[in-house]
Amino acid sequence: MDQQFLTVAERTAIDNGPWFSGLSRTLRHDLYRCATIERYKDGDLIVARDEQPEAWMACAKGAIRIGSSKGFGRECTLTYVEPGAWFGEVSILDGERHTHDAYAHGASTVVCIATADFRNTMTRHVELRDALLRLHARRIRHLYGMVDDLNTLPLRARLAKQLLRLVRRYGVRSFSDDNEVRLGITLAQENLAQLLGASRQRVNMELKAMERADVIRVKPGGLVIRDHAALVQLVG
Repeated sequence: MDQQFLTVAERTAIDNGPWFSGLSRTLRHDLYRCATIERYKDGDLIVARDEQPEAWMACAKGAIRIGSSKGFGRECTLTYVEPGAWFGEVSILDGERHTHDAYAHGASTVVCIATADFRNTMTRHVELRDALLRLHARRIRHLYGMVDDLNTLPLRARLAKQLLRLVRRYGVRSFSDDNEVRLGITLAQENLAQLLGASRQRVNMELKAMERADVIRVKPGGLVIRDHAALVQLVG
């Protein structure tokens, strides 16, 4: 890959990704060598549901919204892929079509490794197979946790847990107040509602209650976490 196409911040995001950074230097080099760069505007379609997989991808800047459109124009959002995280390998591994759409959320940069190069790299590096197994084991644990939360936690606790997760992925420290952390990703209440499997009205009520308790602050540009410890307590 021609490094001039990645900014320093984008390259750093990939290199510091918790999964990618654990790979050997040789494997990381081989992956970079066959990678290409794509840049997208907010709302651009990156991968379409039911398409054959063309590449394994990583978010280097912005965010990637994974979801699908249901009947009657209703959208379903499953997650947002943060800088440094990889996605799209499932359809390559099982040979099936993509199960969901992927859209750029804000101006986004994506590192792409063509399907053939991905398979060749797996053949040459047993390490990549083992690393992918560990990655998917973590994802399965996360999915089990989400199902458990949906069935056992009240909405306020699930919302608090989701905000804590977003802070870990997109948190930006405030320059004016050391105790505040701004979410570096802009999510409308409808976006949060889709992540939680709840109505926008109910999520709005819970956000207002958190704001009255001085746990969060809702700004036109997004959410600000004012009391991290209180969010943890709400999760229980």
